[in-house]
Amino acid sequence: MDGLTHLAVASGGVVELAAAMMIMGIVLLVGRMIRKNCKPIQALFLPTSVVAGVIAMLIGPQVLGPLAGRYLGEEHPLADGIIPQWAMDAWSELPKVLISVVFAGLLMGKILPSVREIWKKSGPQVLFGYTLAFGQYALGFTLVIFILTPFFGLDEKAGALMEIAFTGGHGTAAGLSATFEQVGFEEGRDLALGLATVGVVFGVIMGTLFVNIGVRSSKIIVARQEPTRPEEDFDIDQIHRNDQEEAPPSDDAEDDPLSQHLALIAVAIAIGWLLKQCLVLLEKLTWGRWAEVELMPLIPLFPLAMIGGVILQLILVMMRRERLIDRRVINRICGASLDIIIVAAMATISLEVLGGNIVPFLLFSLVAFGWLIFSFWVLAPRMMPDRWFERALGDVGQSSGMAVTGLLLMRIADPKNRSGAIEGFGYKQLLFEPFVGGGLITALSVPFTVQFGAVPMLIASLVLTIIFLTCGLVMGRNLRSA
Repeated sequence: MDGLTHLAVASGGVVELAAAMMIMGIVLLVGRMIRKNCKPIQALFLPTSVVAGVIAMLIGPQVLGPLAGRYLGEEHPLADGIIPQWAMDAWSELPKVLISVVFAGLLMGKILPSVREIWKKSGPQVLFGYTLAFGQYALGFTLVIFILTPFFGLDEKAGALMEIAFTGGHGTAAGLSATFEQVGFEEGRDLALGLATVGVVFGVIMGTLFVNIGVRSSKIIVARQEPTRPEEDFDIDQIHRNDQEEAPPSDDAEDDPLSQHLALIAVAIAIGWLLKQCLVLLEKLTWGRWAEVELMPLIPLFPLAMIGGVILQLILVMMRRERLIDRRVINRICGASLDIIIVAAMATISLEVLGGNIVPFLLFSLVAFGWLIFSFWVLAPRMMPDRWFERALGDVGQSSGMAVTGLLLMRIADPKNRSGAIEGFGYKQLLFEPFVGGGLITALSVPFTVQFGAVPMLIASLVLTIIFLTCGLVMGRNLRSA
């Protein structure tokens, strides 16, 4: 609710907000046109929102503005960039509001099978995904404790950035901006967004390279039988729009499905807000009396909005009104919201912060990439003996910036879905996303670091990494012998 107030203040009024959204639409349209007509961008499989975000950053007050002021004079109309500062101010508040929309609709309209069924179809992928995520925490806190804080003065809360950026992605990084501000680590948002951008590019390039290696190797079973071709264009935007299993159309939503689904998402967010207020009250009445830092107010709304969406879904199932939710409409609402979040976040990212922390930025990137490569070639074959190649591509792609990157790589490796990896990937999300990659654990990682410190967080994440890795190796061995 605070995000709406900040948005109204930042935009200066309804008219300014409407104008800022019109500019956003134009930027997205330009990004779409450039992506459709630029072969190098298509070869990288970058989504339109990332292309549009880079364009907005280049023509805004941070790049074009200073260049025009220096060479054309401070009085030149382009001295502040093409996109005015008031629009940027409004954009900077959008992620805080819209990220709750994305997460509220994350599981709405999806068939929620039993935990046993989920585990049967995607158990090894769940364990592998958690190993990747907690490994990122362990490596991040190791870098911070032994190198980045003592030698470069980086805040120890940066230890959580690797998982937030690479497994959480742009949406999570932008959605946590209020938490970063509350704990006095404002540069965390910009570092996380920069890492997420690098992660998406690296994930696609790395995954495509892995597919070509797998196709040429006689020791690896890959559904695809020929190397990738430069002229191929897997439309990542289309994959993003259709990345969820579509439920049957809602008979009750024929008159105005959009407004009805917006209302349902609002109800889910409201349930999440009530959950947060209950947690805040519980903390005040119990452990908050003795704690130095109150944790519950630092929890962002969006992971609780996801739980609100699940609660709403279960209520509708109990009332036999689940057909009120049309998954296709939810997909489009969430997809549009995520596109706006990515454009707004990338356009307002502080290049000054990234430049001032270039060494930590590079170290985080290199260590994260090394962990993903090691996990794919060494851990995945031992943890997922059944079609490990296609399944690991999805998990590694998701852990490099976006879940849709994982879907893209799986479709490159298995265009006709013969391996069943995409189905397992979808089931995995039901036990994965509520906790990491933007879930409760991700949301609490920074507040927990404030409360307990970096060393306890390193120990906890390392123990969890070892537990999930060991369980995955045992399960993989049992599956091979069976």
